[in-house]
Amino acid sequence: MLSDLQIALMRVLWARGESSTAEVAEVLAGERGIKHTTVATMLTRLEKRGVVSLRRDARQVYYQARVSEPEVRRSMVSELLGSLFGGDARALVSHLVDEAEIAPGDLEKLRKQLARGGRDHE
Repeated sequence: MLSDLQIALMRVLWARGESSTAEVAEVLAGERGIKHTTVATMLTRLEKRGVVSLRRDARQVYYQARVSEPEVRRSMVSELLGSLFGGDARALVSHLVDEAEIAPGDLEKLRKQLARGGRDHE
């Protein structure tokens, strides 16, 4: 599972493609006030986990996502489903509806999506 900051880093890479540490740090400094050293540390950790790959060019290090956003989303939702809802997807959906996380108008869209097999959103 990725942390909020790790997801923010990945979103930069997904949006920009291969990027240097400095380029990622520049984006996150503007969005979140994150320092270059923090970005470098997080990218190194993600590389060790196999989530990003790196390429060195002289003194510059470039990173690229090795996993897609849908893959990360699927993995994280699967972990959430298993750990908090015992693998019961109906319990997760029920929780989202009960907690007003799904707007009433969206329920009809979900019903139609489920009727089509549930795979139209990616």
